[in-house]
Amino acid sequence: MNPHGSDDNSYLTTRRQFLAAAAVTAAATLFPVLSPDSQASGMHNLPPLPYPENGLEPVITSKTVGFHYGKHHRGYAENLSRLIAGSEFSDLPLDKIIIMTAGKPEKAAIFNNAAQTWNHNFYWNSLKANSNPMPPEELKKKIEASFGSLEECKKQFANAAMTQFASGWAWLVTDGVRLQIMKTGNADNPLLLGLKPLLTIDVWEHAYYLDYQNRRGDYINAILDHLINWDFAAENLKRI
Repeated sequence: MNPHGSDDNSYLTTRRQFLAAAAVTAAATLFPVLSPDSQASGMHNLPPLPYPENGLEPVITSKTVGFHYGKHHRGYAENLSRLIAGSEFSDLPLDKIIIMTAGKPEKAAIFNNAAQTWNHNFYWNSLKANSNPMPPEELKKKIEASFGSLEECKKQFANAAMTQFASGWAWLVTDGVRLQIMKTGNADNPLLLGLKPLLTIDVWEHAYYLDYQNRRGDYINAILDHLINWDFAAENLKRI
């Protein structure tokens, strides 16, 4: 039992919903380049990439981006549009759909497609060709305060991505005070815990298998060394 005398599961569910709802308020201020939440969701057209399909080469090839973005990401967006057409969700942004359908088995298909559309929108912004290896100064200070050093942050980020069993995501997030590294399975994301994402790495196999086969670690390290978009993280941090 929790201190309020209610059932533990009920208490945790209510707290999770409260934190997630609070996160939605901040979510609309994220994503300066490719916004998951900028469009009413009755028709979720696929947003354009922030770079050409070959813009991440040689770390991620145009063939992988073509399949990942053009097939998988597009499929989530189109499935969502079909699932919510004429429903109570048809005029809502992605983040609100995610919160309203999380944990409801009868809404699982809507949740999965909404969350995967949102996550992928965020992922493409988390990458940048020829990215600056050093974060902007304010973010760098936050990283050092939270992890001790940039290298330790990258180490924890890589470990979270590598140890996520099967499909999922690794995230750099903030609770409004400190930065944290976390991982989520399948379509889940930090909004459900009231946390605010700054960066993500997709570790579903379709994100890397054409280029790296089963070498997930090589894909993760290549992103952290060459593509991770610290500027995007810094902009998200400013908007919190």
